[in-house]
Amino acid sequence: MATAAVSRTPARAEQRADLGAWLAVAAGTLGALMATLDISIVNSALPTIQGEIGASGTEGTWIATAYLVAEIVIIPMAAWLERMLGLRTFLLIAAGLFTAFSVMCGVSTNLTMMIIGRVGQGFTGGAMIPTAQTIIAQRLPPQQQPIGIAAFGVTAILGPVLGPLIGGWLTENISWHYAFFLNVPICAILVTLLLVGLPHEKAKLHLFGEADWLGIAGLALGLGGLTVFLEDGQREQWFSSGLIQAMALVSVTGFALLFWGQATAARPIIKLKLLLDRQFGSVALMGVVLGIVLYGTSYAIPQFLSALADYNALQSGKVVLLSGIPSLFMMAIVPILLRTLDIRIAVAAGLLIMGTSALLDSNLTAASAGGDFTVSQLLRGVGQILGMLFLSQAVVRSVPREDAGDASGLFNAFRNLGGSFALAGISILQDQRMWLHQRRIEEGLNANSQAVQAYVGGLAHTVGDQTAGLRLVSQQIQAQALTMTFNDIFWIMGVGTLAVLPLVLFLKPLPKTAGAAMVH
Repeated sequence: MATAAVSRTPARAEQRADLGAWLAVAAGTLGALMATLDISIVNSALPTIQGEIGASGTEGTWIATAYLVAEIVIIPMAAWLERMLGLRTFLLIAAGLFTAFSVMCGVSTNLTMMIIGRVGQGFTGGAMIPTAQTIIAQRLPPQQQPIGIAAFGVTAILGPVLGPLIGGWLTENISWHYAFFLNVPICAILVTLLLVGLPHEKAKLHLFGEADWLGIAGLALGLGGLTVFLEDGQREQWFSSGLIQAMALVSVTGFALLFWGQATAARPIIKLKLLLDRQFGSVALMGVVLGIVLYGTSYAIPQFLSALADYNALQSGKVVLLSGIPSLFMMAIVPILLRTLDIRIAVAAGLLIMGTSALLDSNLTAASAGGDFTVSQLLRGVGQILGMLFLSQAVVRSVPREDAGDASGLFNAFRNLGGSFALAGISILQDQRMWLHQRRIEEGLNANSQAVQAYVGGLAHTVGDQTAGLRLVSQQIQAQALTMTFNDIFWIMGVGTLAVLPLVLFLKPLPKTAGAAMVH
């Protein structure tokens, strides 16, 4: 996330942070790591989880989407909740509830229970991401803030790429349940650090009545309804279903309340009028596309490897981890990049690299395995840094200083919204394109063709049974159709990324003396 790193109390150049301040920074960074880790920790383990809780492949996307949608709602509210409850109290509540919801996910026996737990994780985990940056801005003097920013940047990169690896290792060596139980000891450490490193602040409960409740309700209903509409629309035959009709109504009502809150609230939950700024509007739209590629690829790759290459959760996690390698190396040269690279060139390069990486993955075959993703994943790591890093700088510098926090929340909401759209879109495409490709392949196979009969006869002779031979042909058709479906998914993400390239022309160069804004 990008946010204005502005301390609430002026700090003299000679000030140095004490041990308590560094413990507070450690707490914030640990909380952010845990929250970002849990975004993707289920991706590689998802096929196993789906099987044990009785969820289909399309229903399984809810396990990932629920977390992202809840984050979208809570991130803009974090600053208000922090002011109302005090930073330490707010984080203690968030950490405690995050632990409880993590345990709920770990003991889930059905999809409904899992989704409720993931929504709770998203609400409470999402709150710990912006507050980590607040701690750095408040507790560290300006000359030491780059250290905190660097630590936060590393967690922002490590979390999403380590998630599939850790989740995969736990799934294969212990149980998928421990991908969630892992949060219990981490939260215990986090709470200890918070109690020691952050001072208690008196709550300002009068702010409760000043909230943009119309906007909050509208945001939750609008995004929640839209997510259900997109996720289940294909499976429920769209508007022929009463559920989809109801979700469409809920979504429209929610967004109407959100816009009503924009017009009537003294301080709207999300300052949507910032999108009217040409530069910030361009940044937000590019953030949506980057969210689609980042979350879409990290979800689609494990699903492909599990279904077609018979990879287990750990093997899939190792493939996803590849994108984090160049990202970590590039974090070391971030200050140099900010001083020397024009933002338009950097963002254009980032989008071009990420679009190319997705297009490289659109030429898969049924025999493709993890090694076929190596080049694209390494490219994706480079593109992620160039794109997200420089867009994050553009966020806080494309709006007035007093609007930097609102711009940050809106940018992150749009980025997560892109991720939510990606997962919903993948679910829809898997249903539609899989069916289409299967029918086309079957139409191309003439039962009276001598070549087809010879091929089926050869398979039947190999397996020793005609029925088994026909079943094997059916499985091969499904594998080819699924491969073509994933190729379509990666192609759409690649072309969509390249389509927004012209928006970089609306960006303004960063000041050469500008320091790094914090990025998530």
